[in-house]
Amino acid sequence: MGKVIMIMVDGLRYDTACMQMGYLHHLVEKNLAARFLVKTELPAVSRPMYEVLLTGTAPYVSGITSNDIVRLSKQKSIFHLAREKGLKTAAAAYYFISQLYNHVPYDIVGDREQKDEDNAIQFGKFYFDDSYPDSHLMIDGEILRSAYDPDFLLIHPMGMDYVGHLFGPDSKAYRKQAIELDRWFARFVPGWMENDYHIVITADHGMNSDGLHQGISPDERHVPLFTISSAFQPGCYREEVPQLAIAPMVCKLLNLEPAGEMSTYDISEGLERGTQNPI
Repeated sequence: MGKVIMIMVDGLRYDTACMQMGYLHHLVEKNLAARFLVKTELPAVSRPMYEVLLTGTAPYVSGITSNDIVRLSKQKSIFHLAREKGLKTAAAAYYFISQLYNHVPYDIVGDREQKDEDNAIQFGKFYFDDSYPDSHLMIDGEILRSAYDPDFLLIHPMGMDYVGHLFGPDSKAYRKQAIELDRWFARFVPGWMENDYHIVITADHGMNSDGLHQGISPDERHVPLFTISSAFQPGCYREEVPQLAIAPMVCKLLNLEPAGEMSTYDISEGLERGTQNPI
């Protein structure tokens, strides 16, 4: 059984990841990582897509169909499945994640730091400001990893989404944010690789040229998936992968039986490697 670090980058477009994240593509070029093109579910907004990524169920099933639906998830998430098998769980994430899988309402003081082994997310650092720096968030995740040695760790930076809404995804600021985040990956990923983690890096949604997202355009729905794991053959894969396949994929890496409503699509099988060109 392996341990998994899952990084869910909020608002990262596929093309931006392909063009700006040089460290991750260094790993792909050196046959140490795989890159996939993921097509998100709809609507391409945060809370519903968090539920897709962490429970493997579509919004019409989960009932989490907008950011305005604030309640606990009714599905079994990766956190729940891991805890039921005696695994440790942790998250450094936006407060929506605490609301979905630990409890509501979110208290900005009481819920900022959480440690309760009865929770689905047993150890957590949950921020509430969209402008919370990705650098701080990445360090929050590493603190959780070092302190508690979780089997499943979610790290959820918001900087791409925040900058994209302010300046648009075609801006220097958005591209710079991707470069800066890639720099933090370059700082921490080598150590995680040395410790044999399965590393999964993806996004909840992309963003259109207006700095918005909820629609059906490829800019909003196409997001990256990088896997750094012996479970995947390295290289670039151009065939679209459904976003619903990511949660059961993580379950497989953790040696967990997926929940009954999760997709049965297996990302590690049946795809042919395509060109190594950036986009």
